Amino acid sequence: MIPTRPLSFASLLVTLLVASPSAFAQPAHPSKIDRGLQESLRSGAPTQSVIITVQAGHRADIRQALEQHGDQIRGEYPLVEALAVEIHSEDVVEVANHPWVEAMSLDAIVSAGAAPVDSAHSGTAPVSLAPFDSAVGTLRQTLGLPRVAGPTTPAGEGITVAVIDSGIAPSADLRISAFYDFTRGGIPTAPFDDYGHGTHVAGLIASSGLSSDNQFLGVAPRVTLVGFKVLDKNGAGRTSDVIRALEYVTANRAHLHVQIVNLSLGHPIYAPAKDDPLVRAVERASAAGLIVVASAGNYGQNQKTGVIGYSGLTSPGNAPSALTFGAANTLDTITRDDDRVADYSSRGPSWFDGFAKPDAIAPGHHLISNMVAGSTLSRIAALNKKARNGRAFLELSGSSMAAAVGSGVVALVLDAHNRADYDGATPLTTNTVKALIEFSAIPVSGADYLTQGAGEINAAGTIALASAIDTSATSDTWWLRAGVPAHTVIGSQLYAWGQLVVWGDTVFTGNLVFNHLESWSSSVTWGANSSVCGTAVALVKAGNIVWGADAAWGSNIVCTDRVVGQQDGDNIVWGTLDGDNIVWGTWDGDNIVWGTANDGDNIVWGTVVPVASRF
Repeated sequence: MIPTRPLSFASLLVTLLVASPSAFAQPAHPSKIDRGLQESLRSGAPTQSVIITVQAGHRADIRQALEQHGDQIRGEYPLVEALAVEIHSEDVVEVANHPWVEAMSLDAIVSAGAAPVDSAHSGTAPVSLAPFDSAVGTLRQTLGLPRVAGPTTPAGEGITVAVIDSGIAPSADLRISAFYDFTRGGIPTAPFDDYGHGTHVAGLIASSGLSSDNQFLGVAPRVTLVGFKVLDKNGAGRTSDVIRALEYVTANRAHLHVQIVNLSLGHPIYAPAKDDPLVRAVERASAAGLIVVASAGNYGQNQKTGVIGYSGLTSPGNAPSALTFGAANTLDTITRDDDRVADYSSRGPSWFDGFAKPDAIAPGHHLISNMVAGSTLSRIAALNKKARNGRAFLELSGSSMAAAVGSGVVALVLDAHNRADYDGATPLTTNTVKALIEFSAIPVSGADYLTQGAGEINAAGTIALASAIDTSATSDTWWLRAGVPAHTVIGSQLYAWGQLVVWGDTVFTGNLVFNHLESWSSSVTWGANSSVCGTAVALVKAGNIVWGADAAWGSNIVCTDRVVGQQDGDNIVWGTLDGDNIVWGTWDGDNIVWGTANDGDNIVWGTVVPVASRF
């Protein structure tokens, strides 16, 4: 309970405003209160858990006024100029209208993938007895890598990945250098994981395979891990705790030696990216030099009807700088011919902003990794698997797993670039890594950019590019020091790369990753105007991503006269078809409502109920 407020918030700030009359220059806008908080206010609760983002230089003033008003300050976040507050519901609008307040956001519950219920319409292959076992290959092999990492091949040596999740349990398979529990304020403690999701993610990234006799290796088996526990034993946590963890790893990245951050979690998108405090934290972490890998979410399919839908992306997968992965279903084979985008994998565009996401897809379906005995997930019998040596493992599906695979590949890419050891070379930036992954990706047949991004990740191809790039090259010059063929052999078959980069709402093909462009700088926001659109490099503008010619989203997404955002309260309206608006849905409590492409009748996607088999 927060104490009774002695004075109105406005009264407490009046003297501050008199001292700074220019604060009234910008009128307040009702959209400063995000959709999640608007819905929570309708519940009638006396107080709200909120994150208040303020103008730089005024955080202390707002904090003082809130404390004097009787509101409980639960946290302060300099990284994003925000405060976590338990505030009286009746005062939310008044605080939001204050000119020093930029946004009022619900301190939303984040979950490990926010997975919908499984159903007969899941469109997934039957569970094999041992996915990626020796009979059909391994996870590493479907990425174009050797089955077991050798001493001369990149394996993530010298690379540290921060896993912000439900924790990491100690294991002979995993190298954990530090662990912090942010469900208890960020205290350093012995590693543990009472839910089991974070350990599964960590194993996909970095398991040495020791406990399974090399049957289930991580993508980068010599990576070091730092664990940040933000989810409880049920796989749920607060946005503010994730922000605090991101703030800590950003401030201490050099001390912790962290280069990559894995976020296999999220919440619905409640506000434009610029006002979403979790997205803001990701953007600040990226600007500081960290490569942030995020899951796209698992809202791609109506679990009752099996219908595939768009705009199911979750936050922070909508962060422009994040490397966002959807899930691929490999059908448990090495080769790519039968691969497809998992039906549940969230498609773009992002709500409000219309960002083209995901950036790429990665294997995420029926993946086996480390299990924590006694954890919540370990008690679900259907998820338990055994290695040939009889030891227990866990099988999960979802974009969480895809993000983990993506983080492992990024670690290999950084290792490969380090091994090249070009004199004076600087580390690869987030933008460079994203461009290399997109350029070398192998497109999945029949899938559009909003479904698969640039295509399915190709570790071998990205490593080849990273090994050839000399970042000491001057700007706007060719920086490849060796020829790199634009194809990769996977399972004895040759696959051509997509050779494209989705930059903002435009798809580019050509030699853009072969040059040191301004766009690859960490100071450039992905998709912003930069030299990628105006350079003299041999580029081909493959077209804008705009609304397609038929009911399905095709190769196109953003029209200059169309906005994905709130319409008539909370409907997301995207484009037109034969003169009729296509309404892509609302979040009403737990319901997602999607529009149809024919007579305008709504398809109700139903209540979202977490299930333990898809994360």
